[in-house]
Amino acid sequence: MHKYIDSALEGILIMSRKMLIDGDLDNLSGENDYDFDLFVIGAGSGGVRASRFSAQYGAKVGICELPFHPVSSETIGGVGGTCVIRGCVPKKILVYGATFGPEIQDAKEYGWKVNDNIDFDWKKLLHKKTEEIVRLNGIYKRLLSNAGVKLFEGEGRIVGPNEVEVIQLDGTKLSYSAKHILIATGSRAQRPNIPGQELAITSDEALSLEELPKRVVILGGGYIAVEFASIWRGMGSTVNLIFRKELPLRGFDDEMRALVARNLEGRGIILHPQTNITQLVKTEDGIKVTTDHGEELMADVVLFATGRVPNTKRLNLQSVGVEVDKTGAVKVDEFSRTNVPSIWAIGDVTNRMNLTPVALMEGTLFAKTVFGNEPSKPDYSNIPCAVFCIPPLSVVGLSEEQAIEKGEGDILIFTSTFNPMKNSISGRQEKTLMKLIVSAETDKVIGASMCGPDAAEIMQGIAVAMKCGATKAQFDSTVGIHPSSAEEFVTMRSVTRRIAASGKPKTNL
Repeated sequence: MHKYIDSALEGILIMSRKMLIDGDLDNLSGENDYDFDLFVIGAGSGGVRASRFSAQYGAKVGICELPFHPVSSETIGGVGGTCVIRGCVPKKILVYGATFGPEIQDAKEYGWKVNDNIDFDWKKLLHKKTEEIVRLNGIYKRLLSNAGVKLFEGEGRIVGPNEVEVIQLDGTKLSYSAKHILIATGSRAQRPNIPGQELAITSDEALSLEELPKRVVILGGGYIAVEFASIWRGMGSTVNLIFRKELPLRGFDDEMRALVARNLEGRGIILHPQTNITQLVKTEDGIKVTTDHGEELMADVVLFATGRVPNTKRLNLQSVGVEVDKTGAVKVDEFSRTNVPSIWAIGDVTNRMNLTPVALMEGTLFAKTVFGNEPSKPDYSNIPCAVFCIPPLSVVGLSEEQAIEKGEGDILIFTSTFNPMKNSISGRQEKTLMKLIVSAETDKVIGASMCGPDAAEIMQGIAVAMKCGATKAQFDSTVGIHPSSAEEFVTMRSVTRRIAASGKPKTNL
């Protein structure tokens, strides 16, 4: 009899240890001694999604965010985060604004009598942009409130495995315990260490300039750099784009990068490849920019679009033992859990795939895993993305170079280059390029890309097909919509080139 009792007691002890490791010991007694089941630091897209969905599962949720301002700092931010306040949304509004100028000129060939003296009111667009982000900030706050999430305004930091501290605007410190803590503080623009760097701005300030600059120098070759180059050039500014590589948009398909570069130049943007800035000097005529080739450029505004760093510096992670990598990004496992079992992290602060929809996915799956009793790992395959230069670039799956590097058999490349129907009347000389990467062995489409009008809208549909494992034969059997650019994706019958598994990419750069 004692043998059975001892065995039962041993089982209870083992279960207790497991629950302690998993952070579930309070379930053993049926009591919860924490202020919150979940406390989230950072109310950007990922943090808000994780909070709302966790609350829908019945969790008691608190979230904190810095006070609202269009330009962020260590002490100001706003509910909605980078994407809504100083990223994707305001950027896309400016892209729309910049697109109208060239289209008004194109309209002449369609019979519209357009006055040559077209005025652009930057301040009006800026005012409308700010109105929109204030509206969205309010919507995000209401989403939290309607879900029953308690919002705190202030700076959050972690002071223990189950304790957070919120520093309010007046300096008052509030302390709360939480069974789970989620870090969702995103990232922030960084500045290179260049003499005179304080004279430059980042994308934050670029979205809130009081005056439209007539002369712009942009340092960087990523999506933010080419997008702002397109924005300011579309509004009539002189734009010089300086980047270190031979082509902009490192990491994208080389053939697409080459076309983006040609399109930027075709729209009047001056490219400076394989170039860097050595110093900035303030003069009476503006900012003098000196390059490592000895060039001197004058600018009203210099934009540094040189990458972003995770927002972890003020979170007090070291004191609680949360591991970060050399960039400051929070290290997590495949379920978004840190090395401290009660602390999790999602979004740009983890530096996995830094896209807003990815943060939304991670937030959704975090809630499922922790509160929905359904452990769920994010799937990072076939995630589409877009660069909103003018015209835009959009991709999903592997680039040609990535497919070759992966080395999983021969690949077939299908391409279509054409002048869009709209340009045939306007006379604009700007090619669209579409591309499919296909596994020769399985016939599966493993990569798709497009540079041309409406690329992002088209690629979203292609992404669904690829997520379902569509083959080239299924693309070919799909009836196209005519006349449209999109139909080219289902009418590419001839192989442009076949590359053996040990081959090298062949692109006309």
